[in-house]
Parts: sequence; C-alpha cells; structure tokens
Amino acid sequence: MKFQVNRDVFSEAVSFAVKLLPQRTTLPILSGVLIEATTDGLTLSSFDYEVSARTQIAAQVDEPGKVLVSGRLLADIASRLPNAPVTFTTDEGRITVACGSGQFTLLSMPVEEYPTLPEVSENSGVLKAEDFANAIAQVAVAASRDDVTPVITGVQLEVSDNQLSLVATDRYRVAVREIEWDAATSGIETATALVPARTLIEIGKTFGHSGTISVAITSSDDRELIAFQADRKTVTSLLIKGNFPPVKRLFPETVDNYAVLNTGELIEAVRRVSLVLEREAALRFTFTTDGLTLEAIGSEQAQASESIDAFLTGTETVVSLKPAFLLDGLSSVHSEFVRISFTKTENPNKPGPVLITSQSSKDQPGADNYKYLLQPNLLLR
Repeated sequence: MKFQVNRDVFSEAVSFAVKLLPQRTTLPILSGVLIEATTDGLTLSSFDYEVSARTQIAAQVDEPGKVLVSGRLLADIASRLPNAPVTFTTDEGRITVACGSGQFTLLSMPVEEYPTLPEVSENSGVLKAEDFANAIAQVAVAASRDDVTPVITGVQLEVSDNQLSLVATDRYRVAVREIEWDAATSGIETATALVPARTLIEIGKTFGHSGTISVAITSSDDRELIAFQADRKTVTSLLIKGNFPPVKRLFPETVDNYAVLNTGELIEAVRRVSLVLEREAALRFTFTTDGLTLEAIGSEQAQASESIDAFLTGTETVVSLKPAFLLDGLSSVHSEFVRISFTKTENPNKPGPVLITSQSSKDQPGADNYKYLLQPNLLLR
C-alpha cells in the first residue's frame, strides 16, 4: 500500500478515529486504527465493540491496500509531523511514515484478527448540529459518573413527534433539554436510546459545527446501536441496556414560588462564598423580599456570607444546596437571568427540589426548553 496525503487532514482524521477508544484495553488489537486505501481515497476506522469511529478523507493513492496500526502512536506521530505532505507505505508488515526530512517505521497489526465494524442503517433522522451540541453540554453534566449503576451513566434520548428530549440524572439532580427533530425519511417518530454520556459529550464536540447530524438507531444480533453521521464522519455506540428511571415526571407543571436573579452575579457569589466550605458541604440560601443571602459555615476558622439582588414571587424560602451541583445548572442556563423555583412536598417542613430554568429578562421566562431539577441538602437546611 502507498499513498500521499495532506499532513493536517491526516492528523485530524487519525485523532478523530482514536478519540473514543479507551486508554487501556485487554485486547491490544482493539487499540489499532484500520486504514483502507482505495481509488476513492482513505477510510480510517476504529472499533472496541462498544464504540466505533469512521472517517473518509481525500488522498493520492498509488497502491490500494489495507493495514492496521497502533492508533494512539500514529496519532502522536501525525500531530508532530512537519508541515509537508505525508507519504505512507507498507512492506511486509512494516509501515513507513515519511514527512519532510522525518521518517518513522512502525510494525503493522494483523488485519485478519480485527473485528468487523457495525453496519449503519440508512434510515436516519436529522438534527441541527449546534442545537444538539448545546443540548448535550447542558444535560450530560447531570449524568452519573458511578459505574456501579450503568443505567444512569447515560443520557436518555427520547424521540416524540418533532421533538428530541435529552434526559440525564445521578439521583441528586435531573437535567432535561428539548430540541427539534426532523424524522426525514427514517420513519422514526417515536424512539428511545440510552447513550453513554462520555460518548455523547465527544460527539457534541466533534460534530458541533457540522450544520446537521444524521441519527440512526439500529438493532442487529441482539445489539442495539445508535449512529451519528456528519462531514464524512460516522460514530456508532452500543446502547446501555436497562430501564432509565422515569425522572421527567418529577418536574412540576407550574410553580408559584420562585426568584429571578442575574445569572452571572449568582455564579460569582456562589464561587466566592463556597471558598470556605469543606468538601461535600452545602451553602445556605435565604430568599426574601430584600434579595438573596448566601451563607457558608466552613469551620471554626472560616465563614462567609454575601447578599445579592433577587426578585422574589411568593413566600420567603430557605434552602441548602451543594455549590458544585448548583453551578452546573447555572452554567447551563444560557441567559442573562435565571429563575429558581421552589417546589413543595407533602411535608411543609421539608423543602422540595429547586427548579432552574432560563429567564430572558426579569419578567419574561426563557424559551430554550432547558430544565434542571436539584435536590436540596436536607441535613443542612
């Protein structure tokens, strides 16, 4: 096999192919990148049985062929090559990568032992890439990072009519965002897919500026897959098995008791006051008609408090919240103001979760369909 390719294009393609592979794998063969050279150009692929990545790029192919090479090593080499065309040749199990005055010789891996990449269904719906990337960033922060319960380490995608909902929870909070979904010719009017959050985050970063993304959900050999395609790139992911908890029903239809605040002012105040807190401690928030007071009792040596403007509707409320979880929600509200609503429980002495939504002005709710429900810290009210 022999081809010549643009250095930047090749480096970006290899980086994309290895991005979703695990840092360590029990099967060395799965750390490889499969390079196929044909008269149409190059196809670079990776697959570890859970996720796959495939991209096509233009190249001058002198001798077609197929080779498997260590992915991360090739990515490191490609990213540091000088600014010149890359010549890639193979000869009896050895690979030569030449660029400018630099030359690297690598050993190839056995192609025949590499697994067959999953097939992608042609029936796919369409999403606006920027909206999808923003929605992923807003929701994925609420997914659990504890692999003990795999079902909540994912983001649930729910297709209904012309809407796609993204939902995530780690039991302490729930994040939901809805965006437009174009079923196109897929026939997918209703569907659910539980996608690993870390995979979805990379998809958002990779395809965020692609214009549109095609999404297909397929089943084959008892394996349920979701595939994302844009810009001659394809990522597939095995879906998480299990029943995602019905957390959307936790959101109230209306809340009469709420406060509206400047988002940036509240974020900065939370960051300042929480400096004295010990790990896992909560901040105390007191909402009155005069505004909001934040209080932190870190230890005997350090306490802090600060007051900022807040426009309260309803009764005065005191609630304790973990600052890191609160900041995740506030940072996902892409509006100048934020509404913090106070839900009720059957026990009047036990506060319900707070609901965080965007607010386009002091008086006008936001229209981005983003909701973040955060459980208060009941021990430190």
